[in-house]
Amino acid sequence: MPGLRPRLPESAETEAISISFLTTENTTHMQQDFILSAYDYDLPAERIAQHPADRRDNSRLLVLDNDNGIISHRRFADIVDLMSDGDLLVVNDTRVFPARLQGRKDSGGRIEVFLLEFPARGGGPAGPARATALLRSSKRPQPGSRLFLDGGLVCNVIELLADGKARLEMDFREGEDIAQTLSACGQVPLPPYILRREGTTAADRERYQTVYAHRPGAVAAPTAGLHFTEALLQALKGRGVQLATITLHVGYGTFAPVRTEEIRDHKIHAEYAEIPAATMALISKTRDRGGRVWAVGTTTVRALEFAAGRHHATPAGVEGWCDLYIYPGFAFKVVDCLITNFHLPNSSLMFLVSALCGRETLLLCYETAVREGYRFYSYGDAMVVVTTKTTASAG
Repeated sequence: MPGLRPRLPESAETEAISISFLTTENTTHMQQDFILSAYDYDLPAERIAQHPADRRDNSRLLVLDNDNGIISHRRFADIVDLMSDGDLLVVNDTRVFPARLQGRKDSGGRIEVFLLEFPARGGGPAGPARATALLRSSKRPQPGSRLFLDGGLVCNVIELLADGKARLEMDFREGEDIAQTLSACGQVPLPPYILRREGTTAADRERYQTVYAHRPGAVAAPTAGLHFTEALLQALKGRGVQLATITLHVGYGTFAPVRTEEIRDHKIHAEYAEIPAATMALISKTRDRGGRVWAVGTTTVRALEFAAGRHHATPAGVEGWCDLYIYPGFAFKVVDCLITNFHLPNSSLMFLVSALCGRETLLLCYETAVREGYRFYSYGDAMVVVTTKTTASAG
């Protein structure tokens, strides 16, 4: 029945963790929730995954029961056992496009062009497209310069911006498929902690995309979704779990470090998001029948909570630049359960997960994961924060 919730499998290896409840005696702990250094943890370099698991759903899965503070250790394919008939799984269907381009300046010097957004034609299907990019070269090209990129693509430097950025005009032919041309000319960018002397490999081009990635626009993958297979999604549907999508194009700012010791002073980067009306309708239906909303990844969380705070949705849904900043104390309106990877220390992604399960609890999960040999970051293992409650019942 939709209202029933599965218990954590008895076969799972479990361990109790201690959660500090908020009393007047631990006000200091509450204050630490807003201090950057309180999100630091020790991670041996060998725990940073350089390659994905042999199979997507064979990654390990650390399960945190957010109701009682029990940790269990599973495989990702076991996520089916944690979900119920009537639950809703929401995924981010953005696709990483080949944003890293190599070429030469009109002076002959080498240059790397890192597109920060998918090129957009301003005047319809004909003519050039424009995009903002990071330029890396020994000497910065000036406005009016031409860049001759590998694969035959030519760019014109329109304007120089701050922080090594520039506005480019890209000479695509009329009717030319931009995504196809970029695939022929560029490479899918990988995070800086994934080391590839030879550049992006054929395996990376497949595995650094989710199986449901359909809308090009991201420069980094929504990595919590990398663990899903088509078969696993079908198994969830067979269990009565519904599937919905949002689109949030993950931007270069996702790698930007937090530089303020007081995390509330940090300015979060904005990313373009679309939340379809159909997804919003499914959320309402899930609430009506007592089901839980599961978000796959922090990008999905931001998009859903962003949409919940908007009062002027169009018939198509909600779209716009999502600059929602989630940290401890945030009141969730939509998301009940979260599937996520293990994130970099002192990152805004850790703040978001801490808002759902608590900073001390999250750090204890990370400490446990390190001790148990989990693999971290984009190609690493996953964790899930599970509750039997819903935001509707909690509110």
